[in-house]
Amino acid sequence: MASIAPISTSFINKEINHSAFSLSWPLFLQRYERSSSKKICSVMSPQQAERKPATTGSVKTGMTMTEKILARASEKTKLIPGENVWVNVDVFMTHDVCGAGCFGVFKKEFGQDAKVWDPEKIVIIPDHYIFTSDERANRNVDILRDFSLEQNIKYFYDINDLSDFRANPDYKGVCHIALAQEGHCRPGEVLLGTDSHTCTAGAFGQFATGIGITDAGFVLGTGKLLLKVPPTLRFVLDGEMPDYVLAKDLILQIIGEISVSGATYKTMEFVGTAVESLSMEERMTLCNMVIEAGGKNGVVPADGTTHKFLEDKTSVAYEPLYSDENARFLSEYRFDISKLEPLVAKPYSPDNRALARECKDVKIDRVYIGSCTGGKTEDFLAAAKVFLASGKKVKVPTFLVPATQKVWVDIYSLPVPGSGGKTCSQIFEEAGCDTPANPSCAACMGGPRDTYARMNVPQVCVSTTNRNFPGRMGHKEGQIYLASPYTAAASALTGFVTDPRKFLH
Repeated sequence: MASIAPISTSFINKEINHSAFSLSWPLFLQRYERSSSKKICSVMSPQQAERKPATTGSVKTGMTMTEKILARASEKTKLIPGENVWVNVDVFMTHDVCGAGCFGVFKKEFGQDAKVWDPEKIVIIPDHYIFTSDERANRNVDILRDFSLEQNIKYFYDINDLSDFRANPDYKGVCHIALAQEGHCRPGEVLLGTDSHTCTAGAFGQFATGIGITDAGFVLGTGKLLLKVPPTLRFVLDGEMPDYVLAKDLILQIIGEISVSGATYKTMEFVGTAVESLSMEERMTLCNMVIEAGGKNGVVPADGTTHKFLEDKTSVAYEPLYSDENARFLSEYRFDISKLEPLVAKPYSPDNRALARECKDVKIDRVYIGSCTGGKTEDFLAAAKVFLASGKKVKVPTFLVPATQKVWVDIYSLPVPGSGGKTCSQIFEEAGCDTPANPSCAACMGGPRDTYARMNVPQVCVSTTNRNFPGRMGHKEGQIYLASPYTAAASALTGFVTDPRKFLH
């Protein structure tokens, strides 16, 4: 039994003790836990000092995808949850909100004249507080520029002319979407960023997570970080996706089940036929909100969809990794997606789940479609589909914020299926929406008072963003209902929280 000794008792106890998940489970959800208590009793039985190893070799336990990625990045052959290992970083990202801080830590600890570990593995993206007259926000972008020039950073997506974002060919927009569009997300790699929603990149089958500015300063100087290996929760999503359901509904359902702390410092691995059917952008939505469940990271196994997306994005060789069949998962959850209905998360928490149809009496003041969660090309195509099907005009101000320049171009150029060649922008204009804004994070995190679409007075908003805590989009008394682009568009048309099935037949 000596070969099993590295398995920690604390991990095993967590694996068989699920009292933290005292939830009521709907009929369409079946929760399965790997019953490993017998095996655990066997491998953890008292050892005899004189007993010799079995001649058939050691007992082998498989690894999860996250464990494999971290093992390779730390040059180890085997890892188990709870181990602390020095990990080699493949890509590091920072933006205007955190850049100045991590640069300061880097210079303080490594020296004013120190050089970063690899200027071609660092991605610097201004995206949060860009289109504002706030001097401190503007200064943060200047600091990014100065550091990038000083360090010869290859991937700095600069913006100089705030009056017209199109005059800045290097400017991209929201970091998490830009990382994918520019080919910085690759299966099997480790991507760290100074933003909690860095977990979005897990959609590509890589380990991606947010870190603080102190850790970031250390990564800038060494290209390494000490990480604790997280245990993995596995979510098996099967069944055919209904036409009125999007990945936003899937992740709201999951968070509603396990709570905003249900995946604290755990990997959330998504598999199943429903996941396999998702586009890359929808998989990004799924992984984006892992942090809202407390997760360390989220992962989707790379497949043909992943490889096709990356064909024209990167020339860097990559090697996907996958969970072993005998990998140990802390818990496994199974969902029949075919029975899922459109959802919202009511104020003031992403786990305050409700059916959209149950909130039909909630009068709203505005709708916001944008962010790293809901501002991608397919999100706007989904909203346009609802507006097109209704043939009506919106009844409340409806703000549209493309995540990146590419998304903005798509809004004005891609025809919406079934529209007779109309683009999203034409359909939005006919519906009476606001003109699509400059690509950025905009009002998702509030920002300076002059930030586009910021809530400066108490209002009720249906939003495709990821958080609805008090003050999240500006005013501390504002109320945010998190929803999919389908539900957001349907709500804009009625002035109430609305199930999109009202318009999608």
